[in-house]
Formats: sequence, structure tokens, C-alpha cells
Amino acid sequence: MKKIKEFLMIQAICLLFSLLAALRNDALFQKIYTLMAFLAASLAKKDYYAEKIYWVKRLFDRNHPSLTVTRKILQQTNPRHRRTLVKSAIINQLLVGTNRRKAFCEKNNGLYPPGFFVISPSMKCDLHCFGCYAGSYTKSAELSFEEIDDALDQAKAMGLYFCVVSGGEPFFYPRIFELFKKHNDMIFHVYTHGGLIDEAVTGKLAKAGNVIPAISVEGFEKQTDERRGKGHWAKVIKAMELLRKAKILFGFSATLTRHNADLLSSDRFIDTMIDAGCVLGWYFMYVPVGFKPDMNLMMTPRQRGRQFERLVQLRNNKPILLADFWNDGPVVGGCISGGRKYLHVNANGDIEPCVFCHFATHNIRTHTLREAVSSPLFKSIRCELGKDENLLRPCIIVDRPHIGRSAIEKHNAYFTHKGAEIVYSSLAQEIDGYAAGYGKVADELWKKYFCRKN
Repeated sequence: MKKIKEFLMIQAICLLFSLLAALRNDALFQKIYTLMAFLAASLAKKDYYAEKIYWVKRLFDRNHPSLTVTRKILQQTNPRHRRTLVKSAIINQLLVGTNRRKAFCEKNNGLYPPGFFVISPSMKCDLHCFGCYAGSYTKSAELSFEEIDDALDQAKAMGLYFCVVSGGEPFFYPRIFELFKKHNDMIFHVYTHGGLIDEAVTGKLAKAGNVIPAISVEGFEKQTDERRGKGHWAKVIKAMELLRKAKILFGFSATLTRHNADLLSSDRFIDTMIDAGCVLGWYFMYVPVGFKPDMNLMMTPRQRGRQFERLVQLRNNKPILLADFWNDGPVVGGCISGGRKYLHVNANGDIEPCVFCHFATHNIRTHTLREAVSSPLFKSIRCELGKDENLLRPCIIVDRPHIGRSAIEKHNAYFTHKGAEIVYSSLAQEIDGYAAGYGKVADELWKKYFCRKN
């Protein structure tokens, strides 16, 4: 009876999504999403997710820009893409997946699995971007189709239906669309430089329906071409145009440095991305890992603080979903690495705590994802993550570097490429200085935004 009830509720939610896509009446739209929130919260067996569902509803009730984005996604995305996203992202990942992760936890002595994972199928890439976090991995590194297929099956067994695909350039992987098709019950968020997205790739994306590309940009033409090569900005704009015309959901991915931070959070840049068709955008702070680590590329502590406050303004005023991998610590409860909410499988099979933490003790060619999540290395990281109240200082690389260093030493972790040790050795003193400097800024912001007196 429980399974029948769950099935009927899922069907009802899917039907209501279809109605929302067709509705133009604001009052009726509100009534239907209110009913959906009730059904979704009833279906989710974890209080945390029920609270988040009603939090989103309250945003919608006060006509937050996120409501505009949601209507755009529902009403301007091609029908196949919309149906697949509802099935894989909303139903499988957020609702059914939540319950399966909870059940997995109960059967595995309290081991709660991460909500998603990142996999890099291949390190092949035709660009040579300075500061690339993945630029020091061996370019020939590549996982087999069978290895990725098995990793995806393992993830679903734990209740994970959301996979981020990185690299390298993911669209260089020859059988990438076979994976999307075989695992059409999952949602894939693909980070791409955009240069390979032509009419043929766009057609395959439309047919797959379960892929959301995030295209890397550094600002406008000058900034993007300086890092990615002359003419690359034009390729990005062309890719976005093709995706927009095909009504495929997509967004941008931007790396914040000392030189472009203010530009990337400007009204002009965000408006350009919205006009190009982006419905979401990701910010990643440059950290000195990967290809030729350079502390001088990092945002200053004050710039990082301004980015946090600017993000608050943008979210309240722009019809685009924005996320910041570092500054959103308060949103996700701090650092999400070490299997707390995610992990990274690189193209050599190493299971890393984070895409920016290039060390490991396990590999998918010899261990399962479950074994990696329950490993002493990952457990020690998760244990230390909850010891700092200020969630604006989440990172075990540049905010609390002692956690990363201690975990590596204590559990005899190996570095996953040549030069990965630099951030924990020759740059350690500079990083400690940065952590202290940003700590003062972050503490000011924490008191201002999260410790208000009644």
C-alpha cells in the first residue's frame, strides 16, 4: 500500500507539473504549486527536505525572482526536456532519491550517502587555460564506458540520481551520449567550455533530455579569450544561441579571480547571460590547485566578502538561479566535500573528497563508492567539518587548511597528480595567511547576516 500511495503521489505531481507548464493565470498557478508543495513534502521522509520545499514555496508566495525562473523553465523548455527533468531531477533525485538515501543510511549503520557526485570521464581538452584546476592531470587519463556505467549504478543504489560531469572537456568523451541514454533516470549537469556544442550536439542533447550544460565564461570577449584562446567567446555565444533555440535548459560557469570578480557579479554581465538564455549560473573561486598555482589570481579577502553581499542582491533582483561554490556555505551547511554531500571520481578512477582536493585513498577500479564514503579519510574530513560555526569559512583548502593537511598525513593519502602537493607544502604559509585574512572578513559578515539580535 505504501508503494501504491507513493506511485499515485508521484503521478499526481507529474500531472501538476504539466498543468503548471500550460497555465498563464497567476492565481491558479499559485494554488497548484501550493498543492504540489504539500504532496512533495508528504512524499519526502526527511524533515530537512520538507522544510526546504516549504521554504521554496514561501519564496514563490512573495513573488521572488526564482518564481519567474521556474515559470520560464516550465513554459519555455522543450516538452521532452521538461518531462525528463521532472522525472529525473524532481522525482528521482529530490523526492524518491531522498527516501532511498534515508533508507540506505538506516541499513548501513548511519552512513548517509552524498546527494550527488562528480565524475570526469576523460581529461582530453583542446584548450590550455591558465589556472585550470584540472590542468595538471595526465591528458591521456580516461575511464572506460563500463567503469562509468558501474559507478552510476552504484550511485543509484545509494539513492543518487544527480551526476555532475567534468573533465577535461566532457564532449570529447566518445560514448558520452550512450551514458546519458542508458541512465535516462538520472539528471546530468555537464561543465563544458562550449566550443564543441554545434547543431549535431544540440540535437543529441534535445533527444537525451536529461542533460543541463553549464558553459564556462570568464566575463565578456576580452576576459574569456584571454584565458581560453582568441575566438572562444564567439563559440560560447554560438553555443548558447543553439541551446536557446532548441529550448534546452542551460547556464554559465564562471571562475572568480582577483581581476574579474567585480565584472562577473555586475548587472551588465548577469543581464547578458540572462539575455543569452541562461537560467542558472555557477560561481567558482579560483584556488591555487592544478596548472601553475598562483596565489595572485585569488580574490582578495575583501573581494570575496563583496561577492557574498553582491550575491544576495543579485538573487533578490535577477530572474536567474545563482550558486556560489564557496560563498554558499550557509545554504548547504558548510563544506560539502568528503562525501558529506558529494565526492569526485577523476579520470584515473581516484575517488577524491572534492574536485579541488587532489588526493585520495580509494579508486573505483579497486573499491566501491560506498567504501570510499565510509573510508577513514572521508570520515575524518566529515568529522572536522562541523567544528566551525562560521559557515562562510567552509573550505578545507583555503579557509581551514589544517583539516586537509591533517587528513592527508593521518590517513596516508596519495596525491592524484604531480604537483598536487604544492598547495599543502610550499604554498602552505601563504594559504594560512589568506585564511586568517579572510577569516576576519567572514566573521564580520557572519555577525552581520547570521547573528542578528532579536
